Amino acid sequence: MITTNIINQYDTSDRYHSTIEKIIVYAYKYLELKSKKVINVILLDDEEIQSLNAKYRQINKATDVLSFENTDSQDELGDIFISIDKVKAQAMRYHHSFERELAFLSLHGFLHCMGYDHITKEDEFIMFKLQDDVIENTEFRRTNHYEK
Repeated sequence: MITTNIINQYDTSDRYHSTIEKIIVYAYKYLELKSKKVINVILLDDEEIQSLNAKYRQINKATDVLSFENTDSQDELGDIFISIDKVKAQAMRYHHSFERELAFLSLHGFLHCMGYDHITKEDEFIMFKLQDDVIENTEFRRTNHYEK
């Protein structure tokens, strides 16, 4: 089973935890992973994620999700940083719920921590197909409405 450590540096709410845990547990099972693993999900604002993006990717702008795979540990998959500001904005832009966008970004980060990437067209096809397959089989599948 997987343990999801959620560190909320955005606000004092725990309303995000259920969504994140559901999608990561589902993806873990979908990928048929067997060994016990840990993933860390850190929730930030745009300012904090911009600082990390500048430091680690030399891109001085806010992004929605950053992932860091942990290749040094048998148990820890890595860290996923998510901007809650971006989750809110993108949910509105794409006309779907906050929870759907949070689940999508959590899944995207999780797959990066599992070693998937989208640098080449071939890798992008594999990762995005897997991402679509996972999310479309959950309560977070794409809908055509926006919920506050």
